[in-house]
Order: sequence, then C-alpha cells, then structure tokens
Amino acid sequence: QLQLVESGGGLVQPGGSLRLSCAASRSSFRFNTMGWYRQAPGKQRELVAEITSGGRTNYADSVKGRFAISRDNAKNTVYLQMNSLKSEDTAVYYCRAITYGGWGQGTQVTVSS
Repeated sequence: QLQLVESGGGLVQPGGSLRLSCAASRSSFRFNTMGWYRQAPGKQRELVAEITSGGRTNYADSVKGRFAISRDNAKNTVYLQMNSLKSEDTAVYYCRAITYGGWGQGTQVTVSS
C-alpha cells in the first residue's frame, strides 16, 4: 500500500476555488489509478474523480465542469482543482490509491459565506 498525505483544504466562500494535493510515499504511485473521494456528515463516502496511470479521467456528475483531477508522476502527487464551489461540496476529501491500496487521512473542505 501507498502512504498518502492530503493538503489544501480549508474554508472558502461559494463560487470560490481550492486546490487539493495528495503526496504519495513511493514512486510506484505512477502505476496507480488515483482517486479523490469525499464524505459529508451523515452521508456515505463517494467517488469525486479518478485518474488512471495513463491520464484518463472520470468524474462524478455533480462535479463535472467544475473540478479537474491531474497528476505529476515526477512529484508522486495527484491534485484536485475545485472551482465554482457550492455549499453541497462541503465534506472531508480523501485521496485513494485505487490500484494498490491506501487512503489518506482526509482534509476538510467547507464552503460557506
């Protein structure tokens, strides 16, 4: 399994932007499909976006056109650029190494005026 550390969460107003980062512990990161998930209070954890080792992406319908996932294999890091944030995007966001396993500890994103 990979060890993963997220950063970049915080408080932002509706319509604002945040970029989340997830740094992996080993270079085998490059062979993993990586995903961002989120869990809001009282709800199940859900997939937000994923990116394959080859760079193919997939998004939840609720974030299409607003969020963008990307990766930098040289830095063993995956990113989630979040634009046009809404209150319903408020959740703890987790990074996951889908192929070989591993979850980050989560980072809180709060969208509120």
